[in-house]
Amino acid sequence: MHRASILTVITAAGCLFVSAPPLGAQVNPPAPAATNAPVVPTPAGPPALLPGAPTATPLPTPSPTQPPIVVAPQSAVVAVGFDATLRVGSTLGAVTATVGNPKVVAARVDPSGQSVVLTGLAPGSTVVTIADARGISASVPVRVAYNAGSIAQNASVRITGDPASPDYVREIAIEVARSVARARPDAQIVVSTDQVAYNAQLAQDDVATLDVPVLIQGNDYLPIDGTTHVRVENVAAPKIQPDLLLVSDYPETLTEDGVLFTADLKAEQPSRFLYFHYNPPGEPDRRIVLRAENLSHEPADVQFISGDGGPGPNEMEVGHTSTKRFLVRYVQNEGRIITIPANGSLNLFTQDLPAKSIDTNVLQLRVLNGGTVHLTLFAQNATQSADAPLATMLLLMGTHPHARGVYTIPEFHQSALWNTTDPYLTLTVGKIPLPNLLYGQALAGDYGVLQSFVVKVQNPTGRPQPIAIYESPRGGRATGTYLIDGVLIQSHQTPPFSRYKVRQYVVPARGFVRVTIETIPDSGSTLPLQLIFAPDDGSVPPGAPGSPIY
Repeated sequence: MHRASILTVITAAGCLFVSAPPLGAQVNPPAPAATNAPVVPTPAGPPALLPGAPTATPLPTPSPTQPPIVVAPQSAVVAVGFDATLRVGSTLGAVTATVGNPKVVAARVDPSGQSVVLTGLAPGSTVVTIADARGISASVPVRVAYNAGSIAQNASVRITGDPASPDYVREIAIEVARSVARARPDAQIVVSTDQVAYNAQLAQDDVATLDVPVLIQGNDYLPIDGTTHVRVENVAAPKIQPDLLLVSDYPETLTEDGVLFTADLKAEQPSRFLYFHYNPPGEPDRRIVLRAENLSHEPADVQFISGDGGPGPNEMEVGHTSTKRFLVRYVQNEGRIITIPANGSLNLFTQDLPAKSIDTNVLQLRVLNGGTVHLTLFAQNATQSADAPLATMLLLMGTHPHARGVYTIPEFHQSALWNTTDPYLTLTVGKIPLPNLLYGQALAGDYGVLQSFVVKVQNPTGRPQPIAIYESPRGGRATGTYLIDGVLIQSHQTPPFSRYKVRQYVVPARGFVRVTIETIPDSGSTLPLQLIFAPDDGSVPPGAPGSPIY
């Protein structure tokens, strides 16, 4: 029998504690001595569970993540009355579309379930929720607004010109594209003039088509952009001289809306028409409209040449711009032809007139085919439609008298011979007061009157003689617009009694030069003005630093 093992433990307090198995207990024998025999391991079995230990529960298998619904675009903008389409993907089963505010937009699911069509009903914002059979959904913000307007795809215009210059053809195409576009209140029509390409003259009886980019935009509206294809036809029409001059300069300062001028345009009586009006500070923004009413039972074709100036705050600049445009177009016979239906009316010209600005225009009009056409020039509030009927045909009155009437001298011509050894030759512009055929003011300053001079300059000496034409205002500050020998020459405003060269010549020995001058007094300038032929005095040449001529 083996001796029992004794376990001796020394406690932390230093006491010796001896533990022995109880009597009769089985005592493990000592480990056998090590031998060289190999040790074969015994396969391990599953660990034994102690009585009362909890049984391990296996972890659940995770469900696969459901793919989200894909919508493109992720947000939508829809115009009132128009549709927009949302592309839908990664769906399962039936697809539904629910609108947060059905008064703003309507939604319907395409039968294929691959798209949702939105229809704009009223301006506003809402959310459209798209769901499928799994219960997965996607939310799409939607904004609905009105389009800023509409752009015409095609337009046509008939013009005259012998020939029509590229600038005029391009300008008319842009004007027509803008006129056929329709903008909502407070929206703006923008035409990209730099993108309108046309660089050739348009001969009579020829046709050109110009593509005009148009953008309409405004706050709370959806911008619209597109292209209007404008067909421009140059109709052969002879150049003629007018019989009458119509003038509307009263009331010059507007304080109310209404009729400014009326007159009949007869087939046998072409007319020139000048208007000049100012909308002062504190007044509402206005618009000037020239309306033509066909009084006959057959259509009437009206040709008109327009040289508009303004709106702008500087009366001299506005008047100078108007004269320049008219002179250049008048020489080329560049105008438009508009057909007015029988017993109908059309607006020949409209011009914005904001507060603190001036509008002026020089027009030439004639009836090519048809009967008498009645002209009415009126001012209206800029918020009104230009096509709105007139409430009354009574003429507006003012406190400061200005010209309003019909005059019988729309242009005059003068010829002269000048020797370089003679005293100076003086041509005076704007000095003849024209009597009014109607009750009203005479026309001082000859505004609107085309003045044409032909001067033969002779040099009787045996040496070449340098000469010049000088401009000298005599009434007050003035600008000048001249076609001298077919060349456009302009003058910035110059003080009264100053003298500047506008053209220089060298007359050959015992020879001559022939000088042609066409001019119209600039509205806003103070007339008269003198053009003086004299020997060259050596002063600054036209166009040089220090010269107002350009």
